[in-house]
Amino acid sequence: MSKIQQIQKAMMEALKNHDMERKDALSLLLTALKAKAKDKRADLTEQEEDAIILKEIKQTRETMDSAPAGREDIVGQCRLRISVMEEYAPKGMDESEIRKVIEGVLAELNITQPTGKDKGAIMKHLMPKVKGKADGGLVNKIVGEYIQ
Repeated sequence: MSKIQQIQKAMMEALKNHDMERKDALSLLLTALKAKAKDKRADLTEQEEDAIILKEIKQTRETMDSAPAGREDIVGQCRLRISVMEEYAPKGMDESEIRKVIEGVLAELNITQPTGKDKGAIMKHLMPKVKGKADGGLVNKIVGEYIQ
């Protein structure tokens, strides 16, 4: 079952339960997924669906962060949307999993003592392996810890 079908089913359930806030969050996510599928003129792959969901979560976080002080209604609505969207987001990698992938890339590249000059090559090989599974900022920070 695709994520679009899962979200449609959950949205219908939210409607039946009269949970309009959850229904609205699911509706926004469903709209984004369907728009991308329409642009592509084909069904979305699981990776594409995951990327869209992560993008929607990121945009909602940015909205929450840019909300004016004292607008707890906006912040609360964004938190609810994020929690609903995270139910469908891919499980992110934690630091230990990212470190394992980095060590694998270092072994592939035969780099024992990475320096600043190696960072570009490391990131070039690393990012395709963690894209959509780990936060880029966290990956960059951990790679920085390996560099001497």
